[in-house]
Amino acid sequence: MFQIQRTDKKGHTEQEPDVTQATVPEGYPVLRQNRVLIEGAALEYLTFPLLEQTGIVKHLFTTRLGGVSGGEFSAMNLSADRGDMPENVLENYRRIARVLGVSPEDMAASHQTHTTNIRRMTAADKGKGIVRPRDYSDIDGMVTDEPGLVLVTFYADCVPLYFVDPIHHAIGLAHSGWRGTVGRMGECMVRAMEEQFGTRPEELYAAIGPSICRDCYEVSEDVAEQFIDMLGEQVALPGKAPGKYQLDLWLANELILRQSGLLPGHIAVTDICTCHNSGYLFSHRASGGKRGSLAAFLGLRA
Repeated sequence: MFQIQRTDKKGHTEQEPDVTQATVPEGYPVLRQNRVLIEGAALEYLTFPLLEQTGIVKHLFTTRLGGVSGGEFSAMNLSADRGDMPENVLENYRRIARVLGVSPEDMAASHQTHTTNIRRMTAADKGKGIVRPRDYSDIDGMVTDEPGLVLVTFYADCVPLYFVDPIHHAIGLAHSGWRGTVGRMGECMVRAMEEQFGTRPEELYAAIGPSICRDCYEVSEDVAEQFIDMLGEQVALPGKAPGKYQLDLWLANELILRQSGLLPGHIAVTDICTCHNSGYLFSHRASGGKRGSLAAFLGLRA
């Protein structure tokens, strides 16, 4: 398999809280690499053992490997909005669908505009944004309790947030860039699942997926100040140049989830940076915007 460069999270400063490690099956990393052969191509994808052990979901996070797209979209591009050939994108969805044991018609995609808007998805939404047009817009988070419906969100440095409620058999999937994170998208998702399904935060399992790490994510002072005011200095450390800061979206989202009532042992936090691994994962920052899109998939088992 492709050798992933994992990011050491021990660089957190002493004033940060003592974050309990996620509860994952013994001997497994927070994220597991998987490989299957489809049409002669090695398709690699990532999964969270923490979510797998709930026993009620199928999920994955894509890599660049195993698709049919070419050029800057090579090879597993899941975005139809960046100039890739539509037939290639659809074939890529077919391949991911085979891994999940579903069809593209069972999937429903977000329409991401860096909001904290959340939509409850039903069986009537199947295929939207994948094989037929959406009739909604400005949706960065989705929740459902519909078995067989697979939620899909898109990434190239922003943070994927997965949620599984094994008690009420409900799930959520959200896209959280810096705007979504400062808007506390994780908390918004928890509250949406409380309202829609009766979910209790302490019953939830959550995963923070591959995205840009602190070392790679330099932001301006005005952005950093919003995070520092909300979560403390540990989430935005002084950068290499005056007025610049290194923003830790992984820690910020973890703290928001903990403040929302999730148990520390119910949260899996990635150690894989999209920017450090831009040959394996699409990264907007590393590519200067010339890239395809990764996707997160999450569905309740039928």
